[in-house]
Amino acid sequence: MGDSLLADRRALVTGATGFTGSHLAHALRAKGYHVRALVRDPDGANAKRLAEGGIELIQGDIGDAEAIDQAVARMTHVFHIAAVYRTANHSDAYYERINRDAVGYVLEAANRHGVERIVHCSTCGVHGDVAEIPANEETAFNPGDVYQRSKLAGEMLAQEAARAGAPVSIVRPTGIYGPGDDRFLKLFRTVENGTFRVFGKGDIAYHLTYIDDMVDGLILAGEHPAAIGEVFLIGDDSYTTLDGLVAEVARAVGVKPPSLHLPVVPLMLAATACEFACRPFGIDPPLHRRRVAFFTKARAFSVDKAKDRLGFQPKVPLADGIARTAEWYRQEGWLKGSGKTAA
Repeated sequence: MGDSLLADRRALVTGATGFTGSHLAHALRAKGYHVRALVRDPDGANAKRLAEGGIELIQGDIGDAEAIDQAVARMTHVFHIAAVYRTANHSDAYYERINRDAVGYVLEAANRHGVERIVHCSTCGVHGDVAEIPANEETAFNPGDVYQRSKLAGEMLAQEAARAGAPVSIVRPTGIYGPGDDRFLKLFRTVENGTFRVFGKGDIAYHLTYIDDMVDGLILAGEHPAAIGEVFLIGDDSYTTLDGLVAEVARAVGVKPPSLHLPVVPLMLAATACEFACRPFGIDPPLHRRRVAFFTKARAFSVDKAKDRLGFQPKVPLADGIARTAEWYRQEGWLKGSGKTAA
């Protein structure tokens, strides 16, 4: 599809060198948008791939208000995807600067330059450990760590701007996965080599979103008239359990799923000790409490609002998405198995 169809639509994507942002930038370009990406290092491999796809690069840091202002200039759409995710060696102030303050810079610049549509990417994590499932957009906030708290603070700025009349839409994704992302690689590898262990009962709810569906949801939030001023959870049609997720991964890598379940309390104690031991040295600990949350925190959400108001329809079921992800890992040389299902 050429530029002629949407030649008047110019979209800035922040976080475009990351997993979700890169997929979104290429999808918008394929739709005919002129796409601009704010990147720290134009010579980096991810930035070069964007440029090869016809995406304009502008150098700058998401924590720099002046750089954001320059990037937003002459844009009709802004998709704010950039964030600092869960790593244990960043200070709380760093999370706040990137996940909260930068949102304010984006909103101010968008207002100053008359941007037509703004999509702010938040997280389902603002709801924390969900007590009643499936949760929805009205479920109480319950952030459980500095990442979730800082993302909630950023979302509050976006909600405030929307109440003041800014053309803002807010998306809260469930866990995003798919080819191009390595966050779930450790899970796939340890399931394949037989070293993965389930801590706890394995019956906690787990909700994912395949990357293509996530991109569809973000674009709908930036184009559909009914999205303005609204918040939408975006995810798969249905959720699973941790045991269900592990079983799908095992099927995709051709092994039997683990049957042993270990108590989670000793793991949490070890994570706490590891975190405190590493922090004075600025080391990212191999085990920390946020990783233990993988086994303990329920994540299950309704996406009915996005389906009803935006026409959002997830297209890639979990089994297909996990299989595609495993195949990509295999092509990258990160998995050893053939992918044939174990007998």
